[in-house]
Amino acid sequence: MCRFLLRIWHIMLGGACAVLFLGQITPADALASINPDVMVFLLCMFIVGEACCRSGYLDTLTDTLFRYAHTSGELVALVLFGFGALAALLMNDTLAIIGTPLVLGLAGRSRIPAKLMLLALAFAITTGSVTSPIGNPQNLLVAVNSGMHAPFVTFATWLLLPTIASLAAAWLVLYLFFRKEWTALLKFEPAPVTTPDPDLIRIVQCSLVILIGLTLANIAASFIAGAIVMPLPLIGIAAAFPVLVFSAKRVEVVRSVDWTTLIFFAAMFVLMAAVWETGFFQSLAGIAGLSSVPAILATSVITSQFISNVPFVALFQPLILQAGGGTARLMALVAGSTIAGNLTILGAASNVIIIQQAETRGETITFIEFFRVGVVVTVIQVAIYAIFLGLL
Repeated sequence: MCRFLLRIWHIMLGGACAVLFLGQITPADALASINPDVMVFLLCMFIVGEACCRSGYLDTLTDTLFRYAHTSGELVALVLFGFGALAALLMNDTLAIIGTPLVLGLAGRSRIPAKLMLLALAFAITTGSVTSPIGNPQNLLVAVNSGMHAPFVTFATWLLLPTIASLAAAWLVLYLFFRKEWTALLKFEPAPVTTPDPDLIRIVQCSLVILIGLTLANIAASFIAGAIVMPLPLIGIAAAFPVLVFSAKRVEVVRSVDWTTLIFFAAMFVLMAAVWETGFFQSLAGIAGLSSVPAILATSVITSQFISNVPFVALFQPLILQAGGGTARLMALVAGSTIAGNLTILGAASNVIIIQQAETRGETITFIEFFRVGVVVTVIQVAIYAIFLGLL
């Protein structure tokens, strides 16, 4: 008897095929709706991430970064605040690609629940990305389209403290749900016996240097010129270039890329474009309320569950600017549309990447498992951002 397991990308692809079949969107419009910048960037990051795994460099990174953790609680704190800090520098989708095999390796070697580590990673990179204009695509949209001067300074001034508090809140919530495992002493088993590939390790290190270097150059350009000079697809291409050109295992790496996640994103763009054409969410956003920070936060969190947070921000930001703008309202839009990813799996693209990557390695989190923890995290974080943004 053949058992067919329905994956999240099957559902999204089915939805896209349905709207095409029913004529809700034309094939030409469907093709035009697929964002090539996102697809190219993700493909390149998948290539770098896969090379990290194949080279054996990921095991070295794991031992270096997390050897100081003695209990499960300490390990979760390092994941939350470590990946949260990195999410301010690197796009959260990038960290989802590289971080998932890393935390799953940690879970296996320390004998703590894989679900705990996956949730910690998801909450870390979603929450941490709030503080930077390059943490995620919707932040970049707000920073560029609002004409914000020195966006890195503005984001940090308004959002750094509540984000640190929100990461601490995520730690406390995970403690409540996993308290039995929290104080157990960690006994790290040796890394799996693999044969490191010194040549591929050097190439991966070169790719990571390029990735981080170009990102830091973007940050510097933001401080100096008030603009981001290097588009994300070019950063991705530059980072993947050493693997594709100089590695003898380039074919194996490309073949092992998580193509199903790329299919998910292409299908998502088509389905969201069809939903967008109905005009329903435009009307909802128009009547949801623009007058207060709590209303913007709540509207952002809820609506981002039904349409991607990027098109939601593209819709809602002009409405806020037309209503008089204000930095607090724009920052509420940034925070709400981002921490929406902590509520459900579909609230953030990085969550989907984490689940897809985990499923290829024999682990997963169901929608309900994610939601029952995420709803508590999200409610607390909305309150934190509402209080901080209301005081500034």
